[in-house]
Amino acid sequence: MNAILYNTLLTHEADGILTITLHRPERRNALTPEMQQELIIALESASDSAVEVVILTGAGTAFCAGLDLTALQAMATNSAVEQEADARRIARLFRTLYTLPMPTIAAVNGHAIAGGTGLATLCDFTLAVPEAKFGYTEVKIGFVPALVSAFLSLQIGEKHARSLLLTGRIFDTDEAHALGLVNEIVELDALSERANAFAQELLQNSLDRPLRD
Repeated sequence: MNAILYNTLLTHEADGILTITLHRPERRNALTPEMQQELIIALESASDSAVEVVILTGAGTAFCAGLDLTALQAMATNSAVEQEADARRIARLFRTLYTLPMPTIAAVNGHAIAGGTGLATLCDFTLAVPEAKFGYTEVKIGFVPALVSAFLSLQIGEKHARSLLLTGRIFDTDEAHALGLVNEIVELDALSERANAFAQELLQNSLDRPLRD
């Protein structure tokens, strides 16, 4: 996979494992249009490479705080065409993440709110630190995370999904684990190591797969 320089991401590839780090720690890795587009590029590049597993994590103390406030404020004055482009971009990001041809692991190193929870939801596996908070808070500002809601209902059932989506409440890692949104709770100082060990397990299963006739 050719190295690509990003403004809002850090990437590291080794032994078939690509780690993508959201890198706006001063803004709790909040999503901007630029970060969304760069994530799409990074994920699509991975799908066309020898990468076998993708790990998604955040820099600093948060995983992802959702849509950046500046981008959110701009939406109020955007034209209909611009708003449609915003919606198409985030839909493409989530769809690209969900349909990647290799396993994805979210290593949630801190709070994952709104779009951040969406990213964690759409990964195949989610590891999270005990202190992390989650929430589909879009309803608080009049949005419905329509694309994520479809996958959320599949994962935890319609009743639980409606409760989270329509109240927009914040919930902790223990509840996320009980609902099945988090596979493992891992202490922060062991998160990176565990995510990579898990990726190696998945990679080894691929290598051990018997050849077809």
